[in-house]
Amino acid sequence: MNDKRKALSNILLALGVLLLLIGVNVALQNHSANKKAQKTAAANGAPAPSTKKPSNDDFNNYTVEPNMPRYIYIPSINVKAVVRQMGLTKNNQIDSPKNVYDTGWFKNSAMPGKPGAMVVDGHVSSWKTRGVFYSIKSLKPGQKIIIEQGNGKKITYTVVKSKTYDADKVSKDALFNPVNAKLPGLNLITCGGKVIKGTNDFDKRIVVFAQMQ
Repeated sequence: MNDKRKALSNILLALGVLLLLIGVNVALQNHSANKKAQKTAAANGAPAPSTKKPSNDDFNNYTVEPNMPRYIYIPSINVKAVVRQMGLTKNNQIDSPKNVYDTGWFKNSAMPGKPGAMVVDGHVSSWKTRGVFYSIKSLKPGQKIIIEQGNGKKITYTVVKSKTYDADKVSKDALFNPVNAKLPGLNLITCGGKVIKGTNDFDKRIVVFAQMQ
């Protein structure tokens, strides 16, 4: 009887070791596949954004001209981020921030509180972490978005609606114009949907339309 128990114990131990080795092998294969996907994506498009989280000093010491957007706050989804100035890429697309925790104001769009629409973009995520605009898809009409200028003045906008587009079918007319022609607008844009194989890009775009209070 003791010999049978010992044999059974050895069999169970061997199975446990085998399962452990299989688990380690799968984890290593997944890690290798993920690294390979990242390298392929970087080779086929813009490099992945930095995931280094800004410190409190980085945030507090960020400065811009008095009338420029400095910070964005979205209390309902815990967004508190700097707003960097962005232009166009070589492909005539709105450039995106180099860090997943930053937002970018397209400098050819409206100034804060002025007629027209401000356009602010931000990353939804990277390979490693959620981006600053990960949760804007959950914003509801009436929720607040606050832009703070370089002089400390805060301008409050309220969400009107959200819309999801195919990445190559975003309405430029809607994106660059206020949702209410009678009030200054603020339009946020980020990625959505699924990652396009072999790239760092997504197949959808989410746009949140807001108007000044």
